[in-house]
Amino acid sequence: MRALIAMSGGVDSSVAAYLMKAAGFDCAGVTMKLWDGAGQPAELPENARACCTLDDASDARSVAMRLEMPFYVFNFTEEFRRDVIGPFVDAYTRGQTPNPCIDCNRFLKFGRLLERAAQLGYDFVVTGHYARIDREETTGLYRLRKAVDAAKDQTYVLWSLTQAQLAHVRFPLGEMTKTEARAVAARQGFLNAQKPDSQDICFVPDGDHAGFIERTLGRPWPAGTYVDEAGNVLGTHRGVIRYTVGQHRGLGIALGRPAYVKSLDAANNRIVLSDNDALFARALTARDFNWIAGQPPQAPVRCAGKIRYRHREAACTAETLPDGRVRVTFDEPVRAVTPGQSVVLYDGDVVLGGGIICGEDA
Repeated sequence: MRALIAMSGGVDSSVAAYLMKAAGFDCAGVTMKLWDGAGQPAELPENARACCTLDDASDARSVAMRLEMPFYVFNFTEEFRRDVIGPFVDAYTRGQTPNPCIDCNRFLKFGRLLERAAQLGYDFVVTGHYARIDREETTGLYRLRKAVDAAKDQTYVLWSLTQAQLAHVRFPLGEMTKTEARAVAARQGFLNAQKPDSQDICFVPDGDHAGFIERTLGRPWPAGTYVDEAGNVLGTHRGVIRYTVGQHRGLGIALGRPAYVKSLDAANNRIVLSDNDALFARALTARDFNWIAGQPPQAPVRCAGKIRYRHREAACTAETLPDGRVRVTFDEPVRAVTPGQSVVLYDGDVVLGGGIICGEDA
């Protein structure tokens, strides 16, 4: 069996390559060239780590050579610009808060790379994600399951995987902890054994997503007005692309009481502020929902929902609506339902599916 290993230059994908090679697979490594640096500031902070650097490719190549594996670099910059950066910028300009890692997984790692692997005769694409895949005995369906290392579990960003994709994907690190993975890398003499983990948004190395958006669009984003829930003007904000639902710090306004971002009205360049209690909601709707089993359940399903990567799961009921969207109703109100983020549903450690949050439901 042949496996194509997606190698970022980090420790996780390097250990994944080693584990597949040790298991007897005919392996090759590949680094995806995703970003050409467009939109990057002229100078970066000293500790910033940019995406797709020559050092990353060099580290990946070094590990591949040590494992005596062929190594390739695939240029997917055009697809990345279209399918990840474009939607990222567009979402912020519409007052939403996207998760580009999910789009990268959906369209690049488990989209374009899987297609290229099949064209080259590889049976599997392998990544260093902390997640597990197995197959249910009674139905024969593939299941996406949480990693053993709960602190590193990455199933939240993998909800778009389909049955056809799961059949050709492997996550060797799903049964390991991060500490164990680094120990394996050290024993194998990998030069990246202690390399720091990459940041959340790899193409915004300085953490200033608003600056990236303005450089990409070629213009500054205009200031607008803060209003309360009744529409009364409270002050001036620095542009909706700089804020997200639930934000409290950095608002630059003094009201004599704590203020939080309740919602973003991008069309009118307004931000609605409220107190913290107004941020809680019992229900939401989600679009582009992917049920990993392949078909939506015929009846409402009891499960647990997670509305952002670091959010604790909360008991809920999910129901597919006639238009294909999914309505998720929580047993207890959850804080800061954020359009553009994902809601992911779990049954124990099994991922049922996920979709993009449209907004709160009454």
